[in-house]
Amino acid sequence: MALAIRQDTSYLGKDRWKWSVWLDGSSEELDDIESVRYILHATFLDPVRTVNNRSTNFRLDTTGWGTFKLHVKAVHKDGSETSLEHQLVLLYPEGMPAAS
Repeated sequence: MALAIRQDTSYLGKDRWKWSVWLDGSSEELDDIESVRYILHATFLDPVRTVNNRSTNFRLDTTGWGTFKLHVKAVHKDGSETSLEHQLVLLYPEGMPAAS
């Protein structure tokens, strides 16, 4: 299995979402990762965030209002890096019209 980014979202109301992203892969692949650096949109306060917690699959939890492409660097224990990208998808609850 190749490393990939997965996401979860929850609509908070007023065009804001709570969202999470994490690294997905085999146990062997994830055990080889030291940390994951998430590069968020430049409008975020502290747009570069590093997560070292293997037990959560390097999960990042935050909130926001818009979609963007995340750039991700998985830093391996040997110092090498794997670059990944993920388009964040934020959907309104079913039956709710998008804000205009």
